[in-house]
Amino acid sequence: MTRKRALSKHARALLAALLEAGDVWSHGYELTLVTGIQSGTLYPLLIRLEAKGFLRAEWQQPVTGGRPPRHAYRLTAAGEKLARAEALADVGAGAATGWRAREAT
Repeated sequence: MTRKRALSKHARALLAALLEAGDVWSHGYELTLVTGIQSGTLYPLLIRLEAKGFLRAEWQQPVTGGRPPRHAYRLTAAGEKLARAEALADVGAGAATGWRAREAT
């Protein structure tokens, strides 16, 4: 029997950032700035999501000379589906929490 684990808050934040980026390729450093996830957590997460087929990764040559190529990432169709499902789950949880908070006041 295969066990399905819930996504971590970092994975959900990363998927949300990539979903918002759409078809635009995102670099790791840029994702650390947008999500606040430290590189020691971000890069292993990117590798795992790519291995599971949720991300595409490619090496991109620098625009200016003297810089090394960089890895860039974007969601696959499966990754976009997962990101949208997680976003809906987060919105539902937030809406319920917000409603309870309003009722308590």
